Parts: sequence; structure tokens; C-alpha cells
Amino acid sequence: MGDVLAGFHAAWEFESDSVLIRYVRGIRTPKLFQALGERRVPLEAVESVSLTPGKRGTVVLRLEPRPGADPLMEAAAGQLKESCDPYRLVLPAERETLAEYYADELRAQLTESGPAERHLVAAPEAPLQFKAYDGKATFDGTSVAFRWFWTGASSTKWKAGDQRFPVSELSGVEWRSPEVFEGHLRLLRRDTTAPAPAQADQDPAAVVFGLGYGPVHESLPFAAAVLAAVRDCAAVPAISPAAGTVGVTSARRDPADIAERIRHLGELHQAGLVTDEEFSSKKAELLAEL
Repeated sequence: MGDVLAGFHAAWEFESDSVLIRYVRGIRTPKLFQALGERRVPLEAVESVSLTPGKRGTVVLRLEPRPGADPLMEAAAGQLKESCDPYRLVLPAERETLAEYYADELRAQLTESGPAERHLVAAPEAPLQFKAYDGKATFDGTSVAFRWFWTGASSTKWKAGDQRFPVSELSGVEWRSPEVFEGHLRLLRRDTTAPAPAQADQDPAAVVFGLGYGPVHESLPFAAAVLAAVRDCAAVPAISPAAGTVGVTSARRDPADIAERIRHLGELHQAGLVTDEEFSSKKAELLAEL
């Protein structure tokens, strides 16, 4: 087709095998759209197309992605508000006939349905980061790191220390929207015998949202990127040490950062939240990182 259909917050460019969605920047454009920028959706990732009446003299053209085809929608797990659905194109009602034409053209080209065996829509690219209520989350493409804030992190997380999780050790992610109660991002680990704590604020493999921390436009693309990396890692056969793998030496930490953490650990110890044994053990671990 090669044509462009512009709506209120996005423009769709119809190509022979995909739809290129470019999101418009503006005050009224959802921040999630602005964070995504643009997305190419292969037609093999689309299960159906619909055109329905919208609000206040509009119509809505929408693509229905196949389950598992888009890491963003898989991570969202149905929690996105309708206004933040990246597959909706809102148009003035007077353009309904034109929208129906494109809907019919798209439907004629759809050949796939049902769950996708792999992600077909690209995830947001790393590096990515965002601030949660109790820590800073970063993702460099190969591992996720949580650095705890002394003002928000629980004593359980402080005792555990900052965390780093290679994607090879993860089985997925659990994203609970910051717009609902107990929002959080939890990393699901492959090999663990102990069940994860029920409360995210007690789980060193999770960061907690709330009060403006971990907004959708930051934490959801992050979760999608991690999920895509986990899936890609699972699809690649593991290489044995005999094949020539090389170990990675962990980087040394900033001495000032270590000193600050020891100071806070001492405050927890004085407050009775950390035992003598825990204080000595954790202090030794921190000093070993210098």
C-alpha cells in the first residue's frame, strides 16, 4: 500500500508486509507513545483488525496483536488503559470511510492467528533505566541491576545488598502497573527453590512503584526489553566451558558508595534492625568489593 493514515496521536504507514506506527509528540500525547517513538508491526504479528466508534465524534482503528508476538503487550498483561493502547489509531468520524478501506486492505493480507512462537515486534532497546520508590533499576541488555535507595528500601533489601541478575538466570518478568495498588517490577528467576516473598518490598528481585516512581512510560518499556532478552537467551543453546567461554570479572565499586552503604548499615545496626552477625558479615562483603 505505502499510504499514510494520520490520527490524533499517531500516524500509520502501510507497507507491503508491515505497519509502521509513528507516535506524535505533544502535550496531549500519552507519555508511553512518546517513549516508544515508532514501532514496526509485521503483519504476521497481527491477528485481526477492527474499526469501532470512539468518543466525541471519533472512530478507532485497532490492530489486535497475536498473543506472544509483542513483548510490550505481553509484559503489560492487559493492564494498559485504553487511551495508552499503542495499537489504537483514533481518527475524526468523517474519516471513517477511509479508515474502513485500510481496515479491509489489512484484513485481506492477514494469514496468521493464534499464539506466536517468538516475539515478532521489536522491544525497546537497551540501555534503559528508571527510578522506583526503593531503588534504581538499570538494564544494559545482558543483566538487570537494582541499586537500593536508603530512604525507601526495606531492611531486607539492604541486608541482601544491591542486586544484579544476568538475563540467562531469569525466566521472565512480572509487571504490575504503578497506577494500581502495590505496583512493582519483579524478576522471575529460573533456578530457585525458595518461593519469592509475597510482598515486593521484601523481595530483592523486585522494585516497588508508587508516588510518581516507576511510571508506565518508563517501567513498562523496561520490562518489555528484559522480557525480550530473556526469551532470546532461552532460544540460544548454552555454550559449555569446554567450548572456550570466558568468565567475566565483576567491576569494582565506587569507594564513596561503599562507605555510604556501610554508614547506613551501621544505622540499621544501631536501630536494632540488623544483628551483630549480620552487620559484621555484610560489612565484610562490602569491603571485599573495594
